[in-house]
Amino acid sequence: MSSGLSTPGPSTSGSAAFERLVVERARVAERLKALRLEFARFLEDSADVGADDEHDIEGASMPFEREQLRATLRQAAGEAEEIDVAFARLAAGTYGTCTVCGQPVGAGRLEARPAARTCVRCA
Repeated sequence: MSSGLSTPGPSTSGSAAFERLVVERARVAERLKALRLEFARFLEDSADVGADDEHDIEGASMPFEREQLRATLRQAAGEAEEIDVAFARLAAGTYGTCTVCGQPVGAGRLEARPAARTCVRCA
């Protein structure tokens, strides 16, 4: 019984695409794990700091650092979602096809950005 994940797309073989997506998803999952741990530590450390101490004269303010971490977490979570969408497109047989113009995305672009939905021209 086939899962449909090995169906070749227009610009890449399904199994190679699947492997690239698995590797990319693992990389992003590790990054998310590290960022969540860093954010939890930051929140723990900042809980000990009073409101008057939120600004470090030697660096960025704690609220700024907190928002930077949140933004980085959101970005990594977005990458994970894009990879999940790419897995679904692979299963549907549409992986490697530009969602804007319908042309092949291009093997080089998919190699560099396995979750790419668009060709370079439409990006």
